[in-house]
Amino acid sequence: MTVQATIEKALSERLHPLHLEVVNESAMHSVPPGSESHFKVTVVSEAFVEKNLLARHRMINEILAQQLAGPVHALALHPLTPDEWFDKGGRVAQSPPCHGGSKSA
Repeated sequence: MTVQATIEKALSERLHPLHLEVVNESAMHSVPPGSESHFKVTVVSEAFVEKNLLARHRMINEILAQQLAGPVHALALHPLTPDEWFDKGGRVAQSPPCHGGSKSA
């Protein structure tokens, strides 16, 4: 199973999301082709209601602890309640371009 599929499975099983999108953004970074190390995760779940942003990030980090200890280097997290998701029109910010490592501009 790919790292991306593992992330999707773990978040789906624990958060029962209304919407889940896991995007492999590794190609935007200075990593070998085919890497699965950088992800953008948008998850919309009732589990986030009445939780602040830090608590939501901690929930996701706990669920993905095994991946974060291994192949995953970075997560861009967008944890939203259903109301927040609808208020944003079903959109989240795009990830900025990578400016670190040996990635050339």
